[in-house]
Amino acid sequence: MTSPDTPRHIEIKDGDQTVATADVTTAGGAGGTARASLTAASGHVSPGKRANLVDAVMDLPEVQASARLQAAVPLGDSESLERLRERTEDTVTRPAGSTALVDADIPPASQPSPGPEPGGATPGS
Repeated sequence: MTSPDTPRHIEIKDGDQTVATADVTTAGGAGGTARASLTAASGHVSPGKRANLVDAVMDLPEVQASARLQAAVPLGDSESLERLRERTEDTVTRPAGSTALVDADIPPASQPSPGPEPGGATPGS
């Protein structure tokens, strides 16, 4: 397992092209805060890929061990925001320029939600 203090980079691919990425850090060890910055490629991104990115972030062991999540998501990325609401509790979203800032509690023993499409979240697919 990666150290909680080590930044993680996640990529979701559609064929050979990276369509969504996230950078994740954690602070305070178990029970601390996980911070994530999610982005998607400009142009068309296949439905479900942004939700796959959120699932990949939320399934990281260091995120699962955290109590809180602070995330930055492009304003208007409703797929990522909706999946974050599904995977977290007491979610508060506020705009900040071209970004939506999300503050939320991570439920204990959070289990992945069933994906909207068969195959689920597979980084690199």
